Amino acid sequence: MPTVPHSPESPARTPSAAPPPTTTAPLNGPQVPSGAVSATTIVVPPSVPMVSLLGSGDEILRLVERELRAHVLVRGNEIIITGAPADNAFAVRVFDELIALVGQGGHLRPDAVSQALHMLRNGATERPADVLSLNILSRRGRTIRPKTLNQKRYVDAIDEHTIVFGIGPAGTGKTYLAMAKAVQALQAKQVNRIILTRPAVEAGERLGYLPGTLYDKIDPYLRPLYDALHDMVDPDSIPRLTQAGTIEVAPLAYMRGRSLNDAFIVLDEAQNTTPEQMKMFLTRLGFGSKMVVTGDVTQVDLPGGQRSGLRVVQSILDGVEDVAFTHLSSVDVVRHRLVGHIVDAYARFDAENADQTDGPLTGLPYPSQGEHRAPPVEVRSAGPRAARRADTERPDSSVRRGSAPPRR
Repeated sequence: MPTVPHSPESPARTPSAAPPPTTTAPLNGPQVPSGAVSATTIVVPPSVPMVSLLGSGDEILRLVERELRAHVLVRGNEIIITGAPADNAFAVRVFDELIALVGQGGHLRPDAVSQALHMLRNGATERPADVLSLNILSRRGRTIRPKTLNQKRYVDAIDEHTIVFGIGPAGTGKTYLAMAKAVQALQAKQVNRIILTRPAVEAGERLGYLPGTLYDKIDPYLRPLYDALHDMVDPDSIPRLTQAGTIEVAPLAYMRGRSLNDAFIVLDEAQNTTPEQMKMFLTRLGFGSKMVVTGDVTQVDLPGGQRSGLRVVQSILDGVEDVAFTHLSSVDVVRHRLVGHIVDAYARFDAENADQTDGPLTGLPYPSQGEHRAPPVEVRSAGPRAARRADTERPDSSVRRGSAPPRR
C-alpha cells in the first residue's frame, strides 16, 4: 500500500489538523518528544470502502488507536499517522494488513483485528492477511476459517500430514476446524466417508442407566459432534448421509477390529482415552485415510486416576514421520473473551500448586518430606457384620471388642 511521507508543516494540511507542537497525542503508551515526531500518509485505494476499513461508527479505528502509540487522523481516503518513526512503521503495517483483508473481500471484526495486532506485535512470520483470509467452508453466507496463527498452522498440518494431534484448552476450535476439514475433503472427493468418534466417558458425573435403545444411550455423548455437523452440512441431508454410511458418528468402542480406508477420521475428547484405547484407535488407519485427534490434557475425566492416552502418545510418537502435534493456547480461544482469561487463571493455579497437589485441581496434598501417611482404609459394602467389625477395629470406637452388638 503506498505511503507518502508527510511533514506537519505541509500546506496540504490545515493548521488545526496538525499535531501539537510539543508532543504527540498517543492514546496508549508514553508521549513522544516533538523532536522525534514524523508523519506518514497512507492512501487507501478506491476499491476499499472506508466504512469497511474503519468499521461502523469507527469501531475498528478506535480499536486500532487504543493499541497504537502513534496519533491517527483520517481525512477522506487518507490515513495520517504521526509519531516516532518506529511507531509509524508499525501503524503502517497494521493498516496495510487491514486494507489487504478488506480488499480480499473479508469483513473486519474486532476479534480479527485484535488477532492481526497480536501477530504483528509478536513478529509472526505469516502475514495476518494470509492467516485470516484462508477459507475452509462456506455455507449460508457464513465462512469457516482459522482465526488465529496457531489455528492456521493446525489447518496446514492437517493438509500436510496423515495423523495430526490438536491439543489445547476448550474453545480453541480443535474439533470444529477438524470437522470442517473433513467435510471439505468429502466435498472434494478426497475421501469417501467421514467417521467421527469420541469415548463415552462421563464428565465427573454418574448418569446411571439411560433409557431407550443403544443409540439413544450413546447419543448424549456424541451430541456435540452432531451440533458441529449441522453448521457445515445441510441438516436435512445428515440422516440420509448417516444411513448411507457416508457420515458415521460412533463411540470409540465401535472402532475395535476395523480397518478404515478412504476415510477422514476425527477422534474428539481424546484425553479421555486410555493408552490402550489410543493405540487401538491409531492402528485402525487404512489406505487413503487421514486421522485428526483432538483433546485437552487439562480436562481428563477418566475414573480411578487412569493415565490419559493423549498424554502418553506425545512421548511415544514424537518424531515419527507423517505425524504432527499442534498445540493451541488461551490466545487461540475463539469463544467469549472470558474463556481465555479463565484458562489462564486455572493454568496459574495449577502452576502455583504443582508442589502441593497430586495433579491439576485435585486438592490432595503430597506428604511432606519424611512424613509417613497411613494407607486409606478400604470400605466395602459387605453388610452390617462387616460394618460392625470395622467399628471394633477403630481405637476410639464406642463399640469394644467382645461387647454385644446393639439391638435392632
